[in-house]
Amino acid sequence: MTDNLTQEIDREIAANKILVYGKGTKAMPRCGFTMETIEFFNGFGYPFEVVDVLENMPKREVLSEMTNWPTLPKVFINGRFYGDTDILGPMAQSGELQTVLHETFGYAGQPKTTINLH
Repeated sequence: MTDNLTQEIDREIAANKILVYGKGTKAMPRCGFTMETIEFFNGFGYPFEVVDVLENMPKREVLSEMTNWPTLPKVFINGRFYGDTDILGPMAQSGELQTVLHETFGYAGQPKTTINLH
C-alpha cells in the first residue's frame, strides 16, 4: 500500500507546478494553516492545487516519510518540497520565492485581488 500511495503522491506532484497537501480544499480549508497557505499563494497569482489529506492518515504518513516534515501543509513547487509558509514567507520577503515561481512558470504571476467586505 505504501508503494501505491508513494506513486499516487509522485503523480500528483508531477501534475502540478505548485501543490499543497493540507487539511481541506482551496474552496473549503479546514485548518487555519491551510487557509494561510492558500491566501499566501493567491497573492502570487500562479495556479496551484490543494490536496485534502485531513482524513487520509496513511497518505499523511507517507508524505511525512517522504519529506521528513511531520506537519501540514506541505508545499511542493516544481517537484521540490519546500515545507510550509514558515519557510516560504522569508523566501518571499527576500525575493527568492518570486524567482523560483517565475522560473517554474516562465512568466510573472497576476495576484488575485480580494475585496474586504468588513
